Amino acid sequence: MTERAPRRSRLRRSALSAAAAVTLAAAFLAPAASAAPKAPVAPAAPTVAAAPDIPVANVKAHLVQLQSIATANGGNRAHGRPGYKASIDYVKSKLDAAGYTTTLKTFSYNGSTGYNLIADWPGGDASHVIMAGAHLDSVTGGPGINDNGSGSAGVLETALAVSRAGLQPTKHLRFGWWGAEEYGMIGSKNYVNSLGATERSKIETYLNFDMIGSPNPGYFTYRYDSALDALFRNYFAGLGISTEQDFEGDGRSDHAPFQSAGIRVGGLFSGADYTKTSAQAAKWGGTAGQPFDRCYHSSCDTTANINDTALDRMSDAIAHAIWTLAAGDTTPPTGTVFENTADVQIPDYGSAVTSDVTVTGRTGNAPAALQVGVDIKHTYRGDLVIDLVAPNGTSFRLKSSSSDSGANVQTTYTVNASAVPANGTWKLKVQDAGPQDTGYIDSWKLTF
Repeated sequence: MTERAPRRSRLRRSALSAAAAVTLAAAFLAPAASAAPKAPVAPAAPTVAAAPDIPVANVKAHLVQLQSIATANGGNRAHGRPGYKASIDYVKSKLDAAGYTTTLKTFSYNGSTGYNLIADWPGGDASHVIMAGAHLDSVTGGPGINDNGSGSAGVLETALAVSRAGLQPTKHLRFGWWGAEEYGMIGSKNYVNSLGATERSKIETYLNFDMIGSPNPGYFTYRYDSALDALFRNYFAGLGISTEQDFEGDGRSDHAPFQSAGIRVGGLFSGADYTKTSAQAAKWGGTAGQPFDRCYHSSCDTTANINDTALDRMSDAIAHAIWTLAAGDTTPPTGTVFENTADVQIPDYGSAVTSDVTVTGRTGNAPAALQVGVDIKHTYRGDLVIDLVAPNGTSFRLKSSSSDSGANVQTTYTVNASAVPANGTWKLKVQDAGPQDTGYIDSWKLTF
C-alpha cells in the first residue's frame, strides 16, 4: 500500500469456506443497465457452488518464494529492481502451468520498465468480467511480504484453485498483479488508462487485496459498493467475525484507478500503520495501542511478519467472492427510472452543487441495491466528490476525490438505500475539491 501523500498535487495519491450452496439475487450482483420505465421484474436467482478451502500452507509457500527472491536481490522486490521482475516471473510461471492465458504488460516510470501481469481464465461471458488483483511490488526498504506479498499470494492461490476445480464460470474471470503501486498506483493506472471505453465497460467488478496477513490484524471491508461490502461482511459473519469498513486505505491502493474509471470496486484489508483500538482488540484479539502492522514499509516485513489465521481467513474470503460473483446471472435488472437531464455547472474548487430527482408512486423504502447512474463531464475527475442525498437527508458517498487525471465520470453506482423512504426528492451532490479544472453534471438517474 502506498504512503499517504499531500492533499493537492497532480501526482498525489489518495489507499467458512461455505459448507452449503449460497443463493444471491441477480439484482444484488449484476451491473445496472438502462431500461424503459416499467414494474421491476426479478430474474431467477442463480445457485452458487461453495468455494473450496484455500490451503493457507499453499499461500505461505508463495510468500516463502517471494522472501527468497527478495533476499537474493538486495532485500526487496521494488519497481525497477531485479527482485520485482523475478517476482512477476514466478507468478507467471505458476499461472501458465495452470492453463491461464497470461499477458505481461510493460510501462515506464522513473526511467525503469515496470510490469503488470494479467491472467485470463478460459470461458465465461467476456462482456461481464470479474477481476481480482493485488500489487506485487515492495518498497525499496524491505521484502514486502505482508505489503503486499500477502494479497498477491492470496489472489494467486485462488486463481490456482480455479484451475484445480476446473471452474466453468458464467462470467469471465481475470486476475491482475500490479507494478509500481508504491509510487502511486502507477501500474494499475497504466492498465486502466490503456483500456478503451468498450473494454473498460466490460469489467463489471474489480476486487483489490492489499495486506491481508497483518501481524496484529483487523478485518476491514472496502466500503464503496454496498453489495460487495455485504458479500464480505456476511461471509465473515458466518465465521463469527464482525468486520469494519476500511478508511485507512481509502484511495491508497490499486482499487482507486478502477473506481475513478467508474468500475465498482470491493476488497479486504487487515490494517497497516494505524493503531488498533481497545474495542478492536476486544473484537479481533491482538494488542491494543499497537499498529496493525508494526513492520509496515520496513525491513522487518518478512515471512515472520504474517498472522497465519488472518491470512487463511482472508484467502478463503477471496475464493468465496470469486466463486459467488463469477456464477452470477448476467441478465441486466429492470426497473422504474427517474432521471434529470438538466445541466448543472460545477464551480472549480468551489461549493457543492446539487441536481434533484423526485421519486413518486413507490411504496415503502428504497431498494437495497438502488442503481445510481451518473454522467458528469469534467476535465479532471479525480477532483470530484460525489454523494447521493436521500429525501430524509441521509447521505451516501459515491466517490471520493483521488489522483485520477482522467476525464468524466460515466458510471452506475449501487447503493443500499433500504433504510430510507423511496418517495421524495433525491439529490446528486457534487463538489470540485481541487483547482484548475471544470465541468458539469450532464445527467443522472435512479433505477428502482
